[in-house]
Parts: sequence; structure tokens; C-alpha cells
Amino acid sequence: MKFGQVEDPSKIDFTLPKDHSRTKEILSQNKKGLENISIGCAKWNKTDLKGFYPKGTKDELTYYATQFNSIELNATFYGMPTPEQVSVWKDKTPADFKFFPKITNTVSHFRRLIDVTEPVTHFASAIMNFDEKLGMAFLQLHDNFKPKDYDRLEKFVKDWPKEVPLAIELRNTEWFTDEEIFNTTCELFEKNNITNIIVDTAGRRDMLHMRLTTPNAFIRYVGANAESDYERLDDWMKHLTKWKKEGLQNVYFFVHQNIEKASPLLSSYFIKKMNEEWKTDLHIPQMAVENGTLF
Repeated sequence: MKFGQVEDPSKIDFTLPKDHSRTKEILSQNKKGLENISIGCAKWNKTDLKGFYPKGTKDELTYYATQFNSIELNATFYGMPTPEQVSVWKDKTPADFKFFPKITNTVSHFRRLIDVTEPVTHFASAIMNFDEKLGMAFLQLHDNFKPKDYDRLEKFVKDWPKEVPLAIELRNTEWFTDEEIFNTTCELFEKNNITNIIVDTAGRRDMLHMRLTTPNAFIRYVGANAESDYERLDDWMKHLTKWKKEGLQNVYFFVHQNIEKASPLLSSYFIKKMNEEWKTDLHIPQMAVENGTLF
């Protein structure tokens, strides 16, 4: 993932911003406590995660699912999934595994939320075959999808099938720099139980917000293939601990890298950190690390 890539990460201020005032109120509404922690990568193929798989691995997803408990499923962005394909993926993973499929680009990028009832229905019907393994679908809008098209977003949100949990990632800076627009959009998400995705990447600090619209933290973390990646993960651990005390219900944390083969290493570090801090017992991907390097 090269989104937000910069030449010199050392020049970037990676400080996490303060919480929006509404975030604490949203978290306080959850009385169930922490229910689910999903940490994973965005892809499972050998080409991207070079060196992650042991020699002789016959099925990449089957092995990946022994090391991680979830996947940010970007494959569904590039092609509409079929119920049959979803069932194949589902059957290759253990009972507690979760899929987070990205809505197909037909909806977000080509039709730009116009006349999308048919592809949305197709997509939602297909991914419902994940059954209990469906974590949350997510919509990633194009960088040039701006607030002038708010009405399209509002219609999409209101028409979305409520039985399928949904998160939305906004990318154009105008959604974040105009406080009135940002608040209006977040209120729309709140009313419709839509999770506001948080993106942390070097070259797009304008997208980094701390405004939760549900008690779920859906974070897409993009490392810069630099030593600062680990310090940034430490900061996220501290912030998530704060949210956990305030009522966080679910953590969905997906690690990307400009050079994706390092993603399992960062993910392993973060999982180990969480186990230490929260006394959880998440599996630490063993095949991802040997003497601190991928092999």
C-alpha cells in the first residue's frame, strides 16, 4: 500500500491528535465491555507477503488463518465476490476468524454511489455467506469524492442493508477541514450505526482523526518502512487502552506497509504489545519473525 507514502518519514510529525469531544460520549454508551479484537494484514498472497509463508505452503489463506484472526479483504474491491467464492474462503478458516471485505469499486469509484442498488445488493448478499465470520464490510471512497456529493453519501448510508455492519473511509481533505461538514457527516454515521474509519499514514495527516461514531475502532495503519513505525504502534496501544477504559467494544486494526512484506512483522509486534498490556492471549504469528527479520 503506497497511499500516503513519503520520501523521508523522519520529517513527519506522527503525533496522534486529541480525541474529538463526541468520542468519549460514544464509547460511554457501550455497556458490554470489550468484545472483539481483530488484528491482521490486508492481503494473504505470497507476492505481497514475500517470505511470510513456509516453503511448501499449499494454500496461502489456510496458512494465513493459522497465524492471524482476521483479514482486511481488499480482493473484493477489484471484483464482485460470488456466494460460492465467499463460501470457499470461509471454509478455509477457523471458527473465530473474521473477514472485513472492501466494497467493490463499481460502487465507490466507477458509479460513485449513483444507481448502486443492484451492485450493493449483490455484494451484501454474497458476503452474508461469511455468516459468523463476517466482521464488517467497508466502503472506501475515491480521493476526489467531495462533500459537494454529500447527498449521494447520505442516500447510500440510509439505503445500506442494516443487517450488514458497515464502516466508511473518507479520503478527500474537505471532509475533515470543514468542521461543520465533518460533524454533519459523523452525525449521519452515528444515526445509522456506521463506523468512521481512521487512517494513519505518513503523507495524509489531514485524514487522521479521533472521531468515533460507534464504539468500534476501525484503524487502517500504514507503516512507512521506518523505525518510527514501532513507536507509532506504541502510541496506538496507549490510545486504544484509553478508549478501552472509556467503553471500547471492538478493535479492528489492520496493518499495511509501503513494502507489504513487512506487514506481518509489524502486526506481530502490535499483537505481542497488546497481549502484554491487556493480558490478552492473541496468537502471535510465529512464522513472521526470525531474529527480528522476515524470512
